[in-house]
Amino acid sequence: MFSPRMTWLGLVAMLMLKMNPRALPLRRVITKEGVRHMRQLIALLCRLSVCVCKRSVLAAGLGFCMVASVSAEDIAVSEQTFGCILDWPKVRNTRFKHSDPEKLKEALRIFRDSVPDKEYPVGTILQLVPFEAMVKHPHEKFPKSNGWEFFALEVSEAGTKIRDRGDNVVNLSLGAPCLSCHQPAAKFDFVCEKGHGCAPIPFDDQKIAELQRADSRCGKK
Repeated sequence: MFSPRMTWLGLVAMLMLKMNPRALPLRRVITKEGVRHMRQLIALLCRLSVCVCKRSVLAAGLGFCMVASVSAEDIAVSEQTFGCILDWPKVRNTRFKHSDPEKLKEALRIFRDSVPDKEYPVGTILQLVPFEAMVKHPHEKFPKSNGWEFFALEVSEAGTKIRDRGDNVVNLSLGAPCLSCHQPAAKFDFVCEKGHGCAPIPFDDQKIAELQRADSRCGKK
């Protein structure tokens, strides 16, 4: 066993001199030459410690950036997010919005081709009529609806007011939660259309077009 007097400094010196600590007293180990080697080793250890710390900070920074990047993919929705429904491109009766033109194209393609088992890009906004909307978030935000948040809106010439939002919003025209209507379309990422398993809505194509043209936010368009 090592003597209690044998500090880590002495051990470092013995390692540098390749000496057996059991065979040689500590006072004979720490020579001038040993001290010089010991100092060199300590300096090296200090540099290595600094390097490790820098790498740890870098790794932590990269981890933070990755988390921030994931969070940045989500969309912040406010009343200013919505506007004249006629300004948004449409496929058949449904209007689309996305801040990223490429992701908007992808959302339009998924809907146009009725692609099953394919999720819409996060940030996609869908509207069939001016007073309802659904917005795509990451799955973990609204697990029951695979990320979709439903909105009940009030619209006027002054703009948009959010009356209710979340995954438990009730559709007043049907008297049922939005999610219950969209659930049968889970294979199409909860997006309803004719033939997608959703219950029929009380509006035909002509009525939907009339409601969109009557959007009071659109002025004289």
